[in-house]
Amino acid sequence: MVVSSSKDAKSDRKSELQAFDDTKAGVKGLVDAGITKLPTIFLHPPQNLKDIGTPTGTHFDFPVIDLESFDKDPSIRRKVVDGIREAAETWGFFQVVNHGIPVAVLDDMLDGVGGFMEQDTDMKKQYYTRDPSNKFRFNSNFDLFSAPATNWRDSFYCALAPNPPQPQHLPQICREIMMEYSKQVMGLGRSLFELLSEGLGLSTNHLLQMECAHSLFMVCHYYPSCPEPELTLGATRHSDNDFATVLLQDNLGGLQVVHQNQWVDVPPLRGALVVNIGDLLQLVTNDKYKSVEHRVVSSKAGPRISVASFFGRDSGPSSIVHAPIKELLSETNPPKYRATTSEEYSDYFCKKGLDGTSALLHFQPKVSLLELKCNTAFIYSFISPIFVINICNN
Repeated sequence: MVVSSSKDAKSDRKSELQAFDDTKAGVKGLVDAGITKLPTIFLHPPQNLKDIGTPTGTHFDFPVIDLESFDKDPSIRRKVVDGIREAAETWGFFQVVNHGIPVAVLDDMLDGVGGFMEQDTDMKKQYYTRDPSNKFRFNSNFDLFSAPATNWRDSFYCALAPNPPQPQHLPQICREIMMEYSKQVMGLGRSLFELLSEGLGLSTNHLLQMECAHSLFMVCHYYPSCPEPELTLGATRHSDNDFATVLLQDNLGGLQVVHQNQWVDVPPLRGALVVNIGDLLQLVTNDKYKSVEHRVVSSKAGPRISVASFFGRDSGPSSIVHAPIKELLSETNPPKYRATTSEEYSDYFCKKGLDGTSALLHFQPKVSLLELKCNTAFIYSFISPIFVINICNN
């Protein structure tokens, strides 16, 4: 009997990943080839697939915020601010309706993503790259070679602010709608950060002055029909490496968030946009607003299409340092995170990949041995004063 070593298994997986990447056809290429069984690189461990398809047993009303006339009526604005604050503190997610972006623009954006993904592979291959310097990148799984398991999706990426690409850098099939949608979602983003700022008891422009809405990075996902959805995921459990994300999803569903230790579906709502708090906003609000983990389950139905607009995700070197906002701190609420930049945070997040752990843990202050000793000593000070003197002096 021959037993393969862990080293051999890792080598085999690396070879399979490279062979898949070399096709430049992505997951859709596998579907077009007519596969009925998932390649091993897409098989997720059981812990990743926990509770998929299992009813929670609890009914939750997912927060929906109506933005109608919020900028015209002070009483409506106050209600909207309170609703967003509560959702940001307890769910980390909410949907917005009457947000000002026409439904026709939303539909055209989804059609643009589908149009690019469903064109001939030879047309798409010219954009297939993992080079971050490219203005427009198409590939499958940004963390293909670092994640423990491969997700069932293809994506394209583009930084659209503060330095938008020249039109010729974008595929013609989705060029105009990407530029139009990005302009409109940038306007919505600024309004959302004003409301989030007021929810913290800060001035309306506080988060904007911190450049939370300065950059916009768009990621468009395509989740093909999956032959064995119970064995893989569209997106592994993760939180977002930005200040906030505005998500446009189609009507198929599949997005789930963690709420009260349960997976809860985010129901598709025509004309609505999903908003979620990102890691950097949790960091600067010192855990006041929550960056909640979420995932996308696979399905035999498809393709599912979504467009994620990341505000504050790194789009180049920046001198802006982000740390817990001093106005939110006190003796009883000291800083829970160290200072960082969007670039540093994004670099760490991408290198780590979607491994099911939060990148925020890496940015919590390290406790020194002396602090640990003296904290322990404080607990024991009620038992023996001599113990305190000895432990802090050694």
